[in-house]
Amino acid sequence: MKTKFAKRVAELKPSATLAITSKAKEMKKRGLDVVGFGAGEPDFDTPPNIKEAAIGAIKRGFTKYTPAAGTPELREAVCEKLKKDNALSYIPEQVVISCGAKHALYNVFQVLCEEGDEVIVISPYWVSYPEMIYLSGAKPRFVEAKESDGFVIDPKALEKSITGRTKAIVINSPSNPTGAVFGKGVLGEIAKIAASRNIFVISDEIYEKLIYGGEEHVSIGSLAKDIKDLTITINGVSKTYSMTGWRIGYAAGPLEIMKKISALQSHSTSNPTSISQAASVEAMKGDQAALAKMKEEFERRRDYMVERINSLDKISCVNPKGAFYVFCNISKTNADSTSFCGELLEKAHVACVPGAAFGSDKHIRLSFATDMETIKKGLDRIEKYLYGKDNS
Repeated sequence: MKTKFAKRVAELKPSATLAITSKAKEMKKRGLDVVGFGAGEPDFDTPPNIKEAAIGAIKRGFTKYTPAAGTPELREAVCEKLKKDNALSYIPEQVVISCGAKHALYNVFQVLCEEGDEVIVISPYWVSYPEMIYLSGAKPRFVEAKESDGFVIDPKALEKSITGRTKAIVINSPSNPTGAVFGKGVLGEIAKIAASRNIFVISDEIYEKLIYGGEEHVSIGSLAKDIKDLTITINGVSKTYSMTGWRIGYAAGPLEIMKKISALQSHSTSNPTSISQAASVEAMKGDQAALAKMKEEFERRRDYMVERINSLDKISCVNPKGAFYVFCNISKTNADSTSFCGELLEKAHVACVPGAAFGSDKHIRLSFATDMETIKKGLDRIEKYLYGKDNS
């Protein structure tokens, strides 16, 4: 008997980034030497002080349920962090701790959106935004950020895309997959547009600490009271502290919205893991020395990858200002991104993510969240593949 699935999941697409990672792992199990550029997580270990905080929590028996919206200690730590780093003032009741920033985003879309709503998504975009929006009953409305502008959105183009059904705008700076960083001027224009039309802004700032070359991170909610009252800020510990597997993210925003998110979470996942929450308090309030070392190494890898790619005449890329991805233009090869990545994996044993998953079929995404030796080996294989040399 053929199962009839619910409409909300019948057309749901699996994550392309997870799919490519799974395929690469399967090939490795067969004994093949695969270079993985698909990872969306730092290759560094979680700093020792954070791990010790988790061990301490286990030893003292902190292994029970916590409040559904997170422990008071972690919510307070988030408030302190947002005030110090982002010029955002919140009380703990305006913060909900979730099972990763992805979960926090899902909660926001579920609470704000319904059938008939539209959400503006800047393209290229993170793969899960459209699917989350569809699951809420709303529809994404894509606005292209041009490569010639460094993938920074033109606020005028964004404004033209607004309709009577626009409920929210998603901002992701620094961006996955492009590494674009939206400066204060651009964010200020977007803030004025959103505030004048009473449109919510969902600001995904998960890569905020990974910005290079003297660029500055700005939280759109910090620019004025009217935009703060419409902004839900999303962040977490996964990228900053190399804690992807700990699954702790958070949302901060207007009290009435956060109360609804807390209620939703209480009936879905309940609280995030108690032990991970204890570790996250230490991450935010403890020694921050590891951050600078990780960022320095990421910048060194970025510089090498960008230089290597742009030394080849068949592919090119803009220099990402943040995150740990290079969004590589493959249009000169005349291949679509899915075919290109499929062949690259099969023939050169290099795993990259097709740009089609991010809204651009003329690009592929390469992560430099891996060691320099692996980066060099992978780029060598890509060069050989492009110019028809033997990769065996």
